[in-house]
Amino acid sequence: MIFVRVWLPLAIAVAGVVLILTGDDAAAGAGIVLIGISVLVVAANLMLRLSLSSERDREREEANRDFFSRTGRWPDDRSG
Repeated sequence: MIFVRVWLPLAIAVAGVVLILTGDDAAAGAGIVLIGISVLVVAANLMLRLSLSSERDREREEANRDFFSRTGRWPDDRSG
């Protein structure tokens, strides 16, 4: 998974920089597009990770509510 999160966008960005530095105008344009694509890959990975962590938070909250329904107290309540 680290390949998709780190190495794939890095490789795409490096290819873009190489095209910008070594190519003509068309290659420089393609390099800029590749750098933009690498930013999109990072953003998509970030959104996916945030979505998954949000889902875990919802599951944890639901489990706490089920516990409260059964016992009448919140799971981390030390007073009871």
